[in-house]
Amino acid sequence: MKLYIITGASRGMGEAIARQLLAPSHLVIGISRQRSAGLEAEAQARGASLEQWELDLAQPLAAALALQRWLRAQPAGRFGSATLINNAGVVAQPGPVDEASLEELSNAIRVGLEATLLLSSAFLRETRALGGARRILNISSGLGRRAMAGSAAYCAAKAGMDNLSRAMALDEAEKDGGAAIVSLAPGIIDTDMQRQLRAGDPSRFPDHAVFVNFKTSGQLLSPDAAAAKVLRFLARPDFGSTVLADVRDV
Repeated sequence: MKLYIITGASRGMGEAIARQLLAPSHLVIGISRQRSAGLEAEAQARGASLEQWELDLAQPLAAALALQRWLRAQPAGRFGSATLINNAGVVAQPGPVDEASLEELSNAIRVGLEATLLLSSAFLRETRALGGARRILNISSGLGRRAMAGSAAYCAAKAGMDNLSRAMALDEAEKDGGAAIVSLAPGIIDTDMQRQLRAGDPSRFPDHAVFVNFKTSGQLLSPDAAAAKVLRFLARPDFGSTVLADVRDV
């Protein structure tokens, strides 16, 4: 059996990734603040194993401890492979950091970066004894590699995710049976985050027109199409050979 753990799996691309992974030979665990009724119904229809953990990634330590306890309880050899997909992320209201609430900024970093760090740590530690190949796929963004006014917290979280991935990959390369790690920019996707950016105040968000144009010019991928591209990348035999990647470059 293959194990897949996906954060932010109750909507958007995370839900699409989880849905496309549902199969009798897979155990899919979604970690989100709420359950997806659609995923539940799809899992039943396919005879697939699905667990939905209702955890708030703005409290990342609690989520990581829950994952650690669960993985520690699994018997060695249960899974032929184990994959963690850190997909969850939030964007603060578009605008300069001095105009955003401290709560918003803290939430963006906790969900987007601290949760990735802690869940990855728990996953790497507790899957060593399970056997099988291990992969971590961090869903990054072009904004982790190119700063944009009005989105400092999101840019910081994704840039941190990129460098975290590079550092973890260096650590894993020194180990026998180390995990393969990639931080992947998935393209421009029609999600709630895009709608939030389009709804931003142009006077506080200089790139507002760029995001409106993404929508009006038809450049946005559907969550299902983006998920399919991400999963094709995850399945590549050379996954991990390049840590910072972009689906548009392959």
